[in-house]
Amino acid sequence: MENVLYVMLLEKTKIYKKINKAAVIRHVDNIRNIDTAGKLELCGVLKGYPGFAGMIILKAESYEDAEKLCQREPFVVEGYATYKLLTLQVGNRENNYLL
Repeated sequence: MENVLYVMLLEKTKIYKKINKAAVIRHVDNIRNIDTAGKLELCGVLKGYPGFAGMIILKAESYEDAEKLCQREPFVVEGYATYKLLTLQVGNRENNYLL
């Protein structure tokens, strides 16, 4: 499918409030690695949405490849968050906004 991105929504678990600086550093290092590999479109904290920690928008060859990136996320591995992975078909000028 053309013009597809994958949206990883990070949802806080009950232990999220116990997160420490070392875990945040591992998370940021992971994002840097994804970016260096050319697979990061955008990321950030979701402010004003209780229960959500943030969002990472991935450029991947397939849903399965995006899923592998999600499963390596330190917040997920360490139990601070779970994730939902969504496929986003991008609408833009080049594809007439999916019309």
